This record gives sequence, structure tokens and C-alpha cells, in this order.
Amino acid sequence: MLNTLVVFLGAGLGGALRYGVNVSAARLGGSFPAATMIINVSGSLAMGILAGWFVVRAGLPQSLRLFLTTGILGGFTTFSTFSLEAFLLIERGALAQAVLYVIGSVAAGIAGVAVSFAIIRHFG
Repeated sequence: MLNTLVVFLGAGLGGALRYGVNVSAARLGGSFPAATMIINVSGSLAMGILAGWFVVRAGLPQSLRLFLTTGILGGFTTFSTFSLEAFLLIERGALAQAVLYVIGSVAAGIAGVAVSFAIIRHFG
């Protein structure tokens, strides 16, 4: 129950941080999705720092790990998890799996949005 609560609280904080970045980036104007790029890159950087820290500090409580990664970073961006998983595949020497994971995830994600739009346009 504690783990669920810390993830819930962290996700709320991460979502608020994401909103703050979106609002700040919107002031810059333009059609480039700068906020999403900033969120994805900074979230990936934070995930790398945290994953490395967890290796060095192996005795950290699971609730803290969950709060920071699944909670805050999960609410901020799931791209950080995607980036970490791709990196770990590469680091383990599973290059073919990493390429399949990256290309497959991006292609399937875009296809999922395209199919959803088509369904809504057809039935909506």
C-alpha cells in the first residue's frame, strides 16, 4: 500500500512539473514541440542519473526508488523509461533487440495514434 501511495504522490508531482514545462515552452511560441522534447530529454537524463545512483547506493529503500522513477519521472515522461530500457539492451550487447525495440516502439506508437484518429474521424 505504501508503494502505491508514493507512486501516486510522485506521479502528481511529475505531472505538475510537466505542465510547468509545457506552460513555459508555450511562451516561446512556434509549432515545434519543444516542450515535449525538453521533457523527454531531461526526463531521460534524470532517469540515467537515478539509475546510476541506485547502482552506487544499492541500499536505498524501494519506496524512494518508486517515488522518483515510477512516480515523478512516470508522471513527467515515460520516455525516460523507454530510453533507459533501450540503453540497457545496448549495454548488454543486445543491439538487434535494441533497434527492434526503438523502431518498433516509435512506429507502433505513431501507428496507434494514426489508427485512433482514423477511428474517431470515421465514427466521430
